[in-house]
Amino acid sequence: MFAVFLSARKAMRRLAALCTVLIVAACQPVSLGGGGGNSGQSIDPGAPVAVAMLVPHGSSSAQEAALARDLENAARLAVADLQGVRIDLRVYGTAGQAGQAQQAALNAATDGAKIILGPLHAESANAVAVAMAPKNINVLAFSNNASIAGGNLFVLGQTFDNTADRLAKYAVRQGKPRILAVHSNNLAGELGKQAIQKATAAAGGTLVGTVAYEFSQQGVVAAVPQIAATARSTNTDAIFMTANTAGALPLFSQMLPETGLDTANMQYIGLSRWDKPAQTLDLPGVQNGWFAMPDPNRSARFSARFQEVNGNTPHAIAGLAYDGIAAIGALAKSGQGDALTRSGLTQSAGFQGVDGVFRLRPDGTNERGLVVASVRDKKLVILEQAPSSFGRAGF
Repeated sequence: MFAVFLSARKAMRRLAALCTVLIVAACQPVSLGGGGGNSGQSIDPGAPVAVAMLVPHGSSSAQEAALARDLENAARLAVADLQGVRIDLRVYGTAGQAGQAQQAALNAATDGAKIILGPLHAESANAVAVAMAPKNINVLAFSNNASIAGGNLFVLGQTFDNTADRLAKYAVRQGKPRILAVHSNNLAGELGKQAIQKATAAAGGTLVGTVAYEFSQQGVVAAVPQIAATARSTNTDAIFMTANTAGALPLFSQMLPETGLDTANMQYIGLSRWDKPAQTLDLPGVQNGWFAMPDPNRSARFSARFQEVNGNTPHAIAGLAYDGIAAIGALAKSGQGDALTRSGLTQSAGFQGVDGVFRLRPDGTNERGLVVASVRDKKLVILEQAPSSFGRAGF
């Protein structure tokens, strides 16, 4: 057990750093002139559509530099795949800094950009949206932080709300409506808890309680008895955890079953994916647990195509750049001058992305078609396929 604790402690430090990058303090949404009506740039359907993409080229982080490369390559792959529409894609480096991202967006607007794709970080995305609001330009950011969405800023990343909604509805349909939320007491954990709360209520379930834990080895260990006691006293059907494989999940998956809450007596649900890294599939406590993820077959096809063209496996979120270009291209192909305005971007039918169907919502967040997955005998199993269009189960 000590070895598990030691590796998890290192993983927690990595997760804390990741949360600093991906989740920042919430900012107020930016309204485009007139209260966020049908705003955005008009286009000439017969001319190439000027799209500016902001990625962290020039970043001092080797990981960010590699991600910037993959985002650009995915976008260019999407441009090449479009038929019947021309995209004038111009790429601007941000170095991963909010100030540089904002200046890059201003330069792009001067160059004639009709829409902004990117940037990556939530802080940078908010800075760009603020600068683009007076210029009536919409922003499709690569962030998954729903708290910054709204006005002229849309987030393309899979959000906590999207995942929680999919799983809460599935849990209620499977006769597991009484849900206990377990979350870390940092910002990412609080946002995850809020997503679980909203999703449970919307699905017609009952949130029987919440248990917070300090984001440390000692905090996780100390929370286990409280989680077990709360689950028993509230007749909990399912424990919905924000923990992921880079943080507290290895500890919880070992220690909670030891209290008698094994997978035969308690349904475990994860807000994060439980199939990566591959060794997570070996953990006894994740067996028969539920989590949501993009369609693995579609993801594999995109990865293979990207690798064939570019010679490397794409970063996990590189597909967001492809999705953004594909959506812009599909809208421009309609031949409507208002294709990139709010009403166009938020069309209810949505778009087909590399991981499946998705659509942008008027509040700046998104919905994505996700599969419900589990782990059985240390192997990934799909319990329910992702919907191929909106209006079916799961949405």
